[in-house]
Amino acid sequence: MLAGKTIVITGVASGIAHRCAELASEMGANVIGIDVVKPETTIGTFIQGDLSTQAGVSAILDALPENIDALCNVAGVSGIAGANITLAINFFGLKNLSEGAALKMRPGGSIINVASMAGFGWRDNTERASAIARIDGFPDIDKVIKDFDIPNQLSYPISKEILLVWNKIASQQKQFKDKGIRINAVSPGPVETPILAQFRQVLGEEKASKDINRVGRAGTPDDIAPVILFLCSDAAKWVNGNNISTDGGLEAAETVEKLNL
Repeated sequence: MLAGKTIVITGVASGIAHRCAELASEMGANVIGIDVVKPETTIGTFIQGDLSTQAGVSAILDALPENIDALCNVAGVSGIAGANITLAINFFGLKNLSEGAALKMRPGGSIINVASMAGFGWRDNTERASAIARIDGFPDIDKVIKDFDIPNQLSYPISKEILLVWNKIASQQKQFKDKGIRINAVSPGPVETPILAQFRQVLGEEKASKDINRVGRAGTPDDIAPVILFLCSDAAKWVNGNNISTDGGLEAAETVEKLNL
C-alpha cells in the first residue's frame, strides 16, 4: 500500500508514532521520523526537532526533503505540563508544520492528525475552537490562554477540540485543496502508551477507567497505526476532512448516552 511513498511521522520515539514507523517501513515506505528525543531504534531517517516553537518548526521544515507523500502528526503531550506547552505542541506546532510541509508535498498527498476522544466536545465549543484554529502563525500562546480563558486542567481536551475543528477547516482551504492534499484525523480512546498514566492524572482516574471499561480494554498502538497508514495510502484518496474514531466504540457509547438514543 505504501511502497515508494515518503512518509513523515512526528513523535516517532515511542507509542503510536513508533508503531506507525515500523509498519510503514514494512509496507515499503521511506520513513522520516521526527521527535524531540532520539528513539532507541531508528527507522528510516531521523530528524531531531521541537514542535513547541516557531523556530523549532522552521528548523524541521528546513530539514525535510521535497516530494513528501504524507505527514502523520502523531506527536502530542498529555496536558500535565500546563496549557502553554500543550497548545504549542498539540495544535500550533502541528498546524504550522502541516502548512509548511504542504509546500514540499506531492500533489495528492495526505496529512493525518492524531486527535483524541477527549476532543468529543468540539461541537459544544465550536466558537472558541474555530476562533483559535483560524489564528495565523505561531501566536503569543499565553495571550491566547488569557483571551480564551483556558485552564491548565482542560488544556488537553481543548487542544484536541481545536485540532478537530481545524481538521475540517483546513480540508477546505485553498493552500491544501489546490494540491489535492487530503486532511483527516484519527481519534483514539485510551491507548496503552508511555503517557497513559499522565492522561489518568489529567482526565481523572474515574473518567479514564470508565472509558476503558465501556469498550472492554485500552487500545494499543497496533490498533491505531494501521488506520493512520490507511489514510496515508491511495486506498483513502476519496477521504477528506473526516475524523475516524478508532476507540473500540467509545464515541458511539458517548453519543448514545449524550443524545439518549
